[in-house]
Amino acid sequence: MSDELIFTYQIDGDDFTRAGEASSSVKNKLKMLGVGSDAIRKVAIAMYEGEINMVIHADGGTITVSVSDKDITMVLADHGPGIPDIDKAMEEGYSTARDEVRSLGFGAGMGLPNMKRFTDEMKIETVIGQGTTITMKVNL
Repeated sequence: MSDELIFTYQIDGDDFTRAGEASSSVKNKLKMLGVGSDAIRKVAIAMYEGEINMVIHADGGTITVSVSDKDITMVLADHGPGIPDIDKAMEEGYSTARDEVRSLGFGAGMGLPNMKRFTDEMKIETVIGQGTTITMKVNL
């Protein structure tokens, strides 16, 4: 690949039946591009966790994935409530998910920690009442 490839996905909030479709699509595209399985696994896990967070907390948003020779960058942008305490949100097990969400098996408080664990770089920009943008990178 000499050119950068870009994939964009619209994520719907509260749509748990379609949650995970974007990360699954990216996983399949990366396989077709011949990306290594370790990088694909990292991207799929990190993006899935972010996608689920957008469904649970932010009424959806947009995910843009850029694939270059050097890395895969995922930018997840939502118009949700923002994250009041990023340090607290990064703690394993901390969750603000509603009980209905937890009853579906989501909201265990591992989303952001797993996103960080499975990426080489992660940056969170958040504005209360306006939304959050998370940029993650997996090196190739």
